Amino acid sequence: MATETVKRRARGDMEAMRKQALYISAKTFLNKGYTATTLREIAKEADINIGSLMNLFGSKEEILAELVKYVLEGQFKATANLLKEKAKDKILFYAAETTLQLHMAESSEHIRDIYNSAYSLPKTTAMIQHTITGKLEEIFKPTLPHLETKDFFELEIASGGIMRGFMTIPCDMYFTMDRKVKRFLETTFKLYDVPMEKIQETIEFVSGFDFEAIAKQTIEAMLAFLDEKVA
Repeated sequence: MATETVKRRARGDMEAMRKQALYISAKTFLNKGYTATTLREIAKEADINIGSLMNLFGSKEEILAELVKYVLEGQFKATANLLKEKAKDKILFYAAETTLQLHMAESSEHIRDIYNSAYSLPKTTAMIQHTITGKLEEIFKPTLPHLETKDFFELEIASGGIMRGFMTIPCDMYFTMDRKVKRFLETTFKLYDVPMEKIQETIEFVSGFDFEAIAKQTIEAMLAFLDEKVA
């Protein structure tokens, strides 16, 4: 009985350290970017031995992969809340969710670095592709019934590359956020044979929301969620 109690306590301690490390990692990545952050820095800020941190995650990319799951879930949840009772059109949902991601990446260079890393590293890229493939099939299968899951996976490779390209290039006085969103939606929806009139509808639809504010709220909500898990 005593041995079982010690094991349960040890597992509880490890889970608490895991949650603390994720929270500190998220804050540090947001403040410094993924590339400039080291595992030793995370361990020090989280007050965790570097060896324990490695046992928990194995690598910095594993930490990023965990956080990207929260980010994607946050994007989907924020978009669902935004469109509640406004639109049930799944294509409009996709347009709003991807527009939100573009705004999140544009909100700071550190966040841009996080997204660029997530779309470049093998484990995080594979996780994103797996998650988004399912979403794409759900959204576009009704209008593309002849396509199979493998087809949507291949299309996600293409549309994911487009997303990474648009996130990588910062906006300026010529390449404004409105132009970035417009070009992204135009090029991406062509992959899914969306008619031009529908593409124009989605561009007009997303222009009616304050995505800059929604992006900030989404990031704050993710940190608050991680903070609650630590507490």
